[in-house]
Amino acid sequence: MSSQLELFHVQEAYAKADKPLSNEELYDSVAELAGIPKSALNEQSEIGKAKVKRSKLKRQIRWYQQTLKSMSLLQKVDGERGVWELSSKTKKGLHEALGGVRLVAYSTNLGLAVWSDNKSFFSDLDEPVHLCVTSPPFPLRIQRGYGNVDEAKWVDFITLALEPIVKNLVPGGSVVLNVSNDIFEAKSPSRSLYVERMVLALHDRLGLSLMDRWPWINLSKPPSPTHWACVNRYQLCAGWEPVYWFTNDPDRVRSDNRRVLIPHTEKHQKLMAQGGDSRVVSYGDGAYRLRGNAFSNVTEGRIPKNVIQRGHRCADTLELRRMARELGLPPHPAMFPTDIPEMAIRFLTEEGDLVVDPFSGSNKSGLAAERNNRRWIACDIILEYIRTQAEMFTGFDGFWMNPAIAAVGGGALN
Repeated sequence: MSSQLELFHVQEAYAKADKPLSNEELYDSVAELAGIPKSALNEQSEIGKAKVKRSKLKRQIRWYQQTLKSMSLLQKVDGERGVWELSSKTKKGLHEALGGVRLVAYSTNLGLAVWSDNKSFFSDLDEPVHLCVTSPPFPLRIQRGYGNVDEAKWVDFITLALEPIVKNLVPGGSVVLNVSNDIFEAKSPSRSLYVERMVLALHDRLGLSLMDRWPWINLSKPPSPTHWACVNRYQLCAGWEPVYWFTNDPDRVRSDNRRVLIPHTEKHQKLMAQGGDSRVVSYGDGAYRLRGNAFSNVTEGRIPKNVIQRGHRCADTLELRRMARELGLPPHPAMFPTDIPEMAIRFLTEEGDLVVDPFSGSNKSGLAAERNNRRWIACDIILEYIRTQAEMFTGFDGFWMNPAIAAVGGGALN
């Protein structure tokens, strides 16, 4: 009968409980989840040299409970004897890592994901970082499941989160941030200046230089801002988000646009094949000239513009949502498409470089790094998001998942 009992039953008992559990309540909940009859749960056998009669199943449950304690997945309820609960919960009922918890959730040969507060984890990381690419929580007025930071505190929040990472940036390393352009002043159609304050703070406090702003033009965004564009017609509907690129040393920046060349158009390929443009003309008072051999050099591709044009729909996002449903877990509510971090990773790093994401969410950054042979470290504070993102890595070499993480949501899908 004890073969029916696994670690994830104990984990699930705490996860499904709407209150802290005493040991007796834990026994009953685990027995129900594992399909163990009460008679079997309470059956006693002689244990040890003293041959004291105890329930072997209850003893096994306590052993699994101790395993979860050792991993800091459980916290003791103050003032209560023998009463424990699963970490701490957000207002949306998601489980946050306790202060100081640093649990390796899963790993591959190239990277690892950690369930932890990012400041706690990265403050002790002693590893050269080549790129940080992330989409931090936006300062929204309506809170998302992962939590939000008030606009007035947001600049301090982001600089504190990035500070330990910037300390480990190699010379010429980069930081890429996808943030929101659609944060408004209270009760006003005027936009907040929080992004401008962020840029200045990252320069003044952390010594980062602004290399570029990449507009992510997404014409498939839902109509917004609803109040200022759809109800009161003061604004146009939003259609883009900014992606900021910073470096700690512009003179040694490690970018190389040859890593992200895109194919020439058929027309340009024909132009190169015929020896280029033979015209000799001058435009704009000589500012732009064709000298009779323009575009005659055959090149591998064209340099992309510093504009990202794509919708938010992404095959990886659809797959993550499907996996979350199968696990019975909430999907991350704000996933950016994988090719946004992938473009940054290919442009700003070489194979074998280390890419980090302190707000990994769905871990699209780690996924893009893995596919492009970059090492990666991802961190997220929400247990449910860490569990779901792990499923995207099961096919990569060296995949391993912590048994305590695998237990979240009812066990592995495969």
